[in-house]
Amino acid sequence: MNKKIRKAVIPAGGMGTRFLPATKAQPKEMLPLIDKPAIQYIVEEAVQSGIDSIVIISGRHKRAIEDHFDKSYELEAELEARNNETMLSIVREISQLADIYYVRQKEPLGLGHAVLCARRFIANEPFAVLLGDDILTSNPPCLKQMIDVYEETDSSVVAVMEVPWDQTHKYGIVDIEPGKRVAPVRDIVEKPAPGQAPSNYAVVGRYVLDPSIFGLLEAAKPGKAGEIQLTDSLQELNRMASLTAMRFDGRRHDVGDKLGFVQATIDFALNRDDLSEDVRSYMLERLGLQQKA
Repeated sequence: MNKKIRKAVIPAGGMGTRFLPATKAQPKEMLPLIDKPAIQYIVEEAVQSGIDSIVIISGRHKRAIEDHFDKSYELEAELEARNNETMLSIVREISQLADIYYVRQKEPLGLGHAVLCARRFIANEPFAVLLGDDILTSNPPCLKQMIDVYEETDSSVVAVMEVPWDQTHKYGIVDIEPGKRVAPVRDIVEKPAPGQAPSNYAVVGRYVLDPSIFGLLEAAKPGKAGEIQLTDSLQELNRMASLTAMRFDGRRHDVGDKLGFVQATIDFALNRDDLSEDVRSYMLERLGLQQKA
């Protein structure tokens, strides 16, 4: 079996109900953070980590994602006619990021089911999974760090970070030895009830998985909310082989949450040379920390 991680799965079949009415007619993955849709940040992380083939698990009303990563002849011709070389280069780069394929998840049956939809695309190779709600910023990228850990340990890997104890019920939680950057997973629990979490190390939407996970997902029974939970099959995978947790050091933005989306927008704006000064001044003014000019 080829041990090089070449392929990635990005589940994008959700309905985005937390962002209605904005997502009534457009995918939540296409909501822009400044001038770039959220899903492009995910694709770029995959590419920067050495991935060359990506399958996006989509659903109905998701054609805008396909159009975004496709070549746009009319737009490129218009930009060329205007001699707008800068924007023309940006637009062309989007369609050249990676080989991107699409599989439709016909029913929203959970994350585990979405990953299972990629089985024929992945075949018998280890692969990455990147969740679109989690935008992670670090250098090197989180996924690249995980691929390095996979190559060192020959073990499936999940990225984790510490969260407040009163928030553990919102995440998949791993039981690991605290303090270590890389540690074997003793157990993994999906959204434990308050007070029952084995630790406060939460999985943050990045996985490097052995293809044997597909057989476990196929045999999995619906778990919480009647969905096929990826965490349940990760528990089985950990019993059969091994599962490693890698502590992610960087910044995580949960853009599936309204506050997280606003925070990400502000942070990305403050990191841009063309926006940071004006945005900072505006924020200080709104907070009453400086007088208007």
